[in-house]
Amino acid sequence: MVANKKQKRILIIDDEENMRHMLQTMLTRYGYSIFTAKDGADGLEKITDDQFDFVLCDVKMPRMNGMEFLKAGRDRLFSTTVIMMSAFGSIDMAIEAMKLGAYDFVSKPFKNEEIRLTIKKAEERERLTKENIELKDRIRRIGGSLSFGNMVGRSPIIQTVFSVALKVARFDSTVLITGESGTGKELVAQGIHRESDRRSSPMVPVNCASIPESLMESELFGHVKGAFTGADKDKKGLFEIAEGGTLFLDEIGDIPVSLQPKLLRVLQESEIRPVGGGQSRAVDIRVIAATSKDLEKEMASGHFREDLFYRLNVVPITLPPLRHRPEDIPLLCKFFINRFNKSLGSSIMNISSAVMTGLMQHDWPGNIRELENAIERAIVLADGSTLELENFVFGKGGASNPDPTGSGYDGFSLKAAKAELEDKMIRKALTATGGNRTHAANMLEISHPSLLSKIKLYGIEK
Repeated sequence: MVANKKQKRILIIDDEENMRHMLQTMLTRYGYSIFTAKDGADGLEKITDDQFDFVLCDVKMPRMNGMEFLKAGRDRLFSTTVIMMSAFGSIDMAIEAMKLGAYDFVSKPFKNEEIRLTIKKAEERERLTKENIELKDRIRRIGGSLSFGNMVGRSPIIQTVFSVALKVARFDSTVLITGESGTGKELVAQGIHRESDRRSSPMVPVNCASIPESLMESELFGHVKGAFTGADKDKKGLFEIAEGGTLFLDEIGDIPVSLQPKLLRVLQESEIRPVGGGQSRAVDIRVIAATSKDLEKEMASGHFREDLFYRLNVVPITLPPLRHRPEDIPLLCKFFINRFNKSLGSSIMNISSAVMTGLMQHDWPGNIRELENAIERAIVLADGSTLELENFVFGKGGASNPDPTGSGYDGFSLKAAKAELEDKMIRKALTATGGNRTHAANMLEISHPSLLSKIKLYGIEK
């Protein structure tokens, strides 16, 4: 037997025992793990209970023929390569088999080598497809590593978010995105949708906090004519409108407790029942939810069902606040300046170094949304091509920030002010990187030996 690190599993479906035995003997000799079924119905049971890399299926069989098997097993064969076999083959039959998901069609009688080469060709296609996916991901990580969808960032913490989002985009698993207001939860959802196989269908966003409780069930699931006063015609809900695409449930923590069991059922069964309707309707959508609330606290207080939380939290993505990724602020500023230059017709080229220091020191309670608004406002107020301190306002009162460094130094010695600022910036960088001095040096844009020297100079214990 040919040595194989991981044997490929082949299911042979044929009503002729001699054919099953011949193929099993030959393919076992080539290193495959072989299973057999005597007709389509038997084969359908086997693919329901087990997974196979390849299926060799005869067309003409009793009980359930090969074409019927393909139709009935389509949903269970998405990762399996099916090769059809028939002594009564025709071009029309081969085309029909391909439409139903078959990879190839082999006419009986065939030579042993013909079947082997067909499987080898299918294996090569599978390998190339996998390599293509991996190469695509690698190119994104290297060439486009600073962005995901409309989000940008080079910090390790946001790169982890981009990586998880890119991986989950290829699957239909439910995603729960959490983070403070303004961190970009909807942008991540948009990026996942655009990277998914559902990209050609709509992504429908809905803010659960903005819909009155009395209307939410109808908005989500639709209603039939006469379901309630004012329902003068049938209405599709957002689940139906998003058919084939993605439904983004923003602020899911605000959905009423009374509606949560029905939402849970929809997620489990992929069926909806309109308000006043007597029959359920199947829906094919991907659900991404987001919230700025702590759902575990909401569960403890009885405001959010535990079973719904676990159904939503299949793949959790937590977005960090901007204050935890200050090294991304220069990149974000450049991104927003370029965008507003186009939309506002401005020609801002850069930001003064003093202002950038202040921006990186600011806590940004409104996160990226606050930074975006600050940049837009500064561009509107700017007279030249560089954004200066007087163009920025911070805080709820809109007062100008008197000290962009945030150092608190009120003397006149530049040397003393510089030392105080360096001390503060180094401590902040070390905190942001969890004490990783190499990463901190990169954030501060100084060499590693220089950082070690300054740590010793300022007596920083971290």
